Amino acid sequence: MCNLYSNTTTQEAMRQVVKGMTDHAGNLAPGQVYPDQLGAIIRHGDDGLELVKARWGMPSPKFALKTERDPGVTNVRNLGSAHWRRWLGKDHRCLVPLTSFAEPKGKGKGNQWFASADDKPMFFAGIELRDWTSVRKVKDGETTDDLYAFLTCDPNAEVKAVHPKAMPVILTEPDEWEAWMGGIPAAELQQPLQNGMLRLSDEPV
Repeated sequence: MCNLYSNTTTQEAMRQVVKGMTDHAGNLAPGQVYPDQLGAIIRHGDDGLELVKARWGMPSPKFALKTERDPGVTNVRNLGSAHWRRWLGKDHRCLVPLTSFAEPKGKGKGNQWFASADDKPMFFAGIELRDWTSVRKVKDGETTDDLYAFLTCDPNAEVKAVHPKAMPVILTEPDEWEAWMGGIPAAELQQPLQNGMLRLSDEPV
């Protein structure tokens, strides 16, 4: 599971990559994003695509909750689950910009970072939900948030050597971004990057 990624792309660069996007994100600080933190997403707005900030972690299935607190689910794999199917349609699609992501090497060994081998822009295939009320942290009580998570799939060769179970679904081509945001069946893009498209890094990029 990917529970840490980095996005150092400037807002101006994101606007250049995704033409016609409206920027409603305010000031986006580049850097690492952890679960339950705010991250940048590109979603459908009233007048086209918009860049906003949302909280990383979609609602958990009820059976997974032992208390009222819901820390959120960062990665989505089972597209057949009724819990996720309701949010897989076009209206809940988003793109999550990233420049690198991390997978743990093992207990006490730190993280292995993965970045684009050819510096192409990268986006996670994300889903998003707006105005969801829940208890994310007991000390905060109920809060209402815009949320997001992203799909995972089988790993490619680079990731499999570190994390054999899964990797995020990463989109690198404009036609993939358009297809995802246009509502293509999620399963059609739930596949790993081709081998060789990621390079290993000791630090976030």
